[in-house]
Amino acid sequence: MDKKDFFTRRLVIVCLTMICCLLWGSAFPCIKIGYRLFGIPSGEASSQILFAGERFLIAGILAAAAGSISGRRLLFPDRNSLPKVCILSLFQTILQYTFFYIGLSRTTGMKSSVITASNVFLSILVSVFVFRTEKLTTRKLIGCVLGFSGVILINLTGDKDLSMSISGEGAVFLSALSYAFSASLTKRFSRNADPVLLSSWQFIIGGAVMIAAGIVTGGSHSGLTTAGCGMLLYLAFISAAAFSLWSILLKYNPVSSVSVFGFMNPVFGVILSALLLSEKSAAGPAQITAALLLVTAGIITVNRTTSAKEAPAKNG
Repeated sequence: MDKKDFFTRRLVIVCLTMICCLLWGSAFPCIKIGYRLFGIPSGEASSQILFAGERFLIAGILAAAAGSISGRRLLFPDRNSLPKVCILSLFQTILQYTFFYIGLSRTTGMKSSVITASNVFLSILVSVFVFRTEKLTTRKLIGCVLGFSGVILINLTGDKDLSMSISGEGAVFLSALSYAFSASLTKRFSRNADPVLLSSWQFIIGGAVMIAAGIVTGGSHSGLTTAGCGMLLYLAFISAAAFSLWSILLKYNPVSSVSVFGFMNPVFGVILSALLLSEKSAAGPAQITAALLLVTAGIITVNRTTSAKEAPAKNG
């Protein structure tokens, strides 16, 4: 069985995307724990960018090392793949996370979660109208609406504050848009390049840039501890493993059929935050169950479209 046959199997897609979403969901509470261990205040965007840069640099090194060992060759970008790595790093790491941390410090967690979930809509729209790699269908729209409804439901707190700001909600939206472009760029670039190479080196370059930006803007954190280093390594592992798997899936499948699983991220985030941080969610068991059902319905609806009407795009 070749790689394309394996990674386009429905069961494989479901299992691997769920692993990715579970890892990314665990990042929400673990980042908060990391801030506490490194003495980073919640509103210190520069220190958070520095911390994120360290995480991504380590993630890139881990992914490149793992890819080199498994492939029995050194994963290093050549002159053809280096421009792709730099462009991907700009959208997937530098812009996405810089905008996210700036916006997160200026808006609520609920608004950030809901706006971030819009990256599924945006990923599909970008792939349809900008890169023209697939078609927009009614079922895709219905699936996205169902999934997005689940995200809103699990974040529903009764807060009627609808105020918006460019530096807050606007920055989080730009973060989601950056991710949307990175998804289509990953699919396009991986046609002629190793997706693990692209993922690992875009982290290395993006992480280095974010570390420099964090230091220049006054970011800092307290001394290293065993617990802090352990948490930083786990967060790096999340990025290395999840983004590498996600990139491979994007290489062999339509953007919509993979990206729609991203609606599970905030669901896992709420559940794991309750377990790891003892945070009391406004969503009760019935609300969480209903949200899971809506997200699942959305995923099934979108993937029924791609399996029945759209074959995966060719990757020559």
